[in-house]
Amino acid sequence: MPRYGPMFGPDVTFLGVERCALGEPATYADADVVIVGAPFDGGTSHRPGTRFGPSAIRQACYLPHDGSRPSLALRVDALQDLTVYDAGDVEMFAGDIEGSLTALEEAVHAVTAAGAIPIVLGGDHTIALPDATGAARHLGFGRVSLVHFDAHADTGDVEFGSLYGHGQPMRRLIESGAVRGDRFLQIGLRGYWPGPETLSWMAGQRMRSYEMTEIVARGLDACLTEAFDIATDECDGVFLSVDVDVVDPGMAPGTGTPEPGGLTARQLLDAVRRCCYELPVVGVDVVEVSPPYDHAEITAYLGNRVVLEALSGIARRRRDAAEGTRWDPAQPLLDGR
Repeated sequence: MPRYGPMFGPDVTFLGVERCALGEPATYADADVVIVGAPFDGGTSHRPGTRFGPSAIRQACYLPHDGSRPSLALRVDALQDLTVYDAGDVEMFAGDIEGSLTALEEAVHAVTAAGAIPIVLGGDHTIALPDATGAARHLGFGRVSLVHFDAHADTGDVEFGSLYGHGQPMRRLIESGAVRGDRFLQIGLRGYWPGPETLSWMAGQRMRSYEMTEIVARGLDACLTEAFDIATDECDGVFLSVDVDVVDPGMAPGTGTPEPGGLTARQLLDAVRRCCYELPVVGVDVVEVSPPYDHAEITAYLGNRVVLEALSGIARRRRDAAEGTRWDPAQPLLDGR
């Protein structure tokens, strides 16, 4: 069966889910979620290596790759309760940035048009441009809001002589009209970039960016609740983009542009769970896992668990909608057993 990839690493699926081929729509016609690999680091400005991210995220688990992962917190088994396929890697070559981004956009659009949710494994953050654009092509430009976890705003204009790179996808998304600036929520920003000119541009687009000082002062939950209200206003769906460098590099060292002082791994997992349980998520990407700079697979494991939290949140949201129930995070683990 023809498949995209693999480009880097063995052709294994995410934790053992079934394969599909994006060139054969019948193989994912019943899908709830399709995993897509985007092994691209041609937009990296500092340390490369994220081309190996999709393979690392797929494999990072100490449990059998048997297509089953019951969530203790959410009391669902997303890999069983949802129909999840893995389409392998999109063919993306670092020397052909425009061709690579076009190929990924077509892949994401194909998944979205089939009625499934794409979960894209990066790759550097350049891929957010084709990811969110591919979803918006089906759902409507300006109808998809974006919730963006990152240490960096990624709203640069021309960097290293190029319009495309991992520091610019959010500006390109807003300029294209795929995502509205006033429905663009950024969480976890910190450090020493970008400068005043870029920040002024962001303010002019009416973006809402939660820097870590504000998050510490107000609390992450309060900031998320406010962001969710904005994200669901006048939009039909939410795209979730997670850069692992939103987490402090002490807990996620395997990334290209580490910035000290970020969220904890626990905070990110809880936040992703909330996003996918409370919001109408239409797509997810997990980016900037760079295995050459990882230690003991810490960052790869985190990326794997971000994907699992997203899947579990989607599964729990659907179960509660079907059964008229509501998940209670305060419920003791063994109640009712």
